[in-house]
Amino acid sequence: MITTRSPLRISLGGGGTDLPSYYREHGGFLIAGAINKYVYVNVMRPFTEGIYLKYSHLEHVDAINEVQHPIIREAIRMLDFKTPQVEITTLADIPSGTGLGSSGSFTTALLKALYVHRMRQIEPKELAELACEIEIDRLGEPIGKQDQYIAACGGLTCFTFHPDDRVDVEPLKISMDTKFDLEDNLLLFFTGFSRSAGSILKDQNTKTKSSDKDMIANLHFVKELGLKSKTLLESGKTTEFGALMHEHWEHKKRRSGGMSNAHIDQWYDLGMKNGAVGGKLVGAGGGGFLLFYANDRNKLRHAMAAAGLEEVRFAFDFEGTKVLFS
Repeated sequence: MITTRSPLRISLGGGGTDLPSYYREHGGFLIAGAINKYVYVNVMRPFTEGIYLKYSHLEHVDAINEVQHPIIREAIRMLDFKTPQVEITTLADIPSGTGLGSSGSFTTALLKALYVHRMRQIEPKELAELACEIEIDRLGEPIGKQDQYIAACGGLTCFTFHPDDRVDVEPLKISMDTKFDLEDNLLLFFTGFSRSAGSILKDQNTKTKSSDKDMIANLHFVKELGLKSKTLLESGKTTEFGALMHEHWEHKKRRSGGMSNAHIDQWYDLGMKNGAVGGKLVGAGGGGFLLFYANDRNKLRHAMAAAGLEEVRFAFDFEGTKVLFS
């Protein structure tokens, strides 16, 4: 029996420039942080033949092409199981569809577990690339590459996406004081809304592919904000970084009509009036988690709690996708 886990993530700047529709023409850059909330995958060989799956649904099938879960089906195909006899169980600290990159985390954890099950080694960058191949190339999801890479690599990490599909991975060079500052003052609140990232990103993807001038200009600007965020964080200027998050959110909202809604706008305004320097929705938008940088975190916590939003406290994860038990 093998148990693996992959961290979820928050985006700290440049999000959206990791989609192939953008970076293959212009290059992308973003900063992401893996957090200590996880997706877990358990793989074992059952006593009887067949494929047994336990996630939000139960499946018991005899052949790979009968598997309904698309990521599991493609992962088993990728590892070329000749006579499937496998049981896969998944668990998560936080539900999918909440903007924390759970799909990419699940795919990397699943591939890692299947590789160990087949007694094969795999490095983090290769793991991330195979996860991208499944989600983007095989399944055609209109998503980016940051979720798979930050889940596989962990840490506070800068990613540069080149037009030829190469990805440079570089740790964000911050002091321990800055790390603790971010863990203390970045506050995460659940809006209560879940959504599919693909449905939100489809509009951005379509406009980018058609060279929509406003969308391209928006993503150019967001990429520059990502680079500015890197400079500010590596200089320890966390309050200025927090203010930059607000500018990021204002531009992010312009990409799609489904990016925000009246409730999210109301909660965001409430946060900005009660101790937040800046903030944004994490992930594709449309729901999930609001992330704020606070200069008065107690005031912000009380205001959000009074509005009915639950906080999820976190620290950063520096291990990435790993085997817990084998």
